[in-house]
Amino acid sequence: MGQISYGNQTASFEIEDRTLAHVEAVVLAKLRRNESFAMTIEAEHGGRDTIWLSASGQLRFTYTSERPPINRAWLDLLIDTANSTSGLRIVPEP
Repeated sequence: MGQISYGNQTASFEIEDRTLAHVEAVVLAKLRRNESFAMTIEAEHGGRDTIWLSASGQLRFTYTSERPPINRAWLDLLIDTANSTSGLRIVPEP
């Protein structure tokens, strides 16, 4: 189980390593283009957290295993959500 930390590390979220690798690819692509956006992470208890990501924020991805191969179809779906008005959401892998 990996982790994404944003800001001064008070905001951190556990995400499965395979999912995290795909989220990282999308986030870094958006931030390289200086595109700020929202990211919503669903919580196990039914709630959710939404954070605003921008190039000026501190961001860290931590993995507990080797980086998995990237599924291009899933990456494309995640990019589509990131480009929507509601922001990046983790959708199931096709």
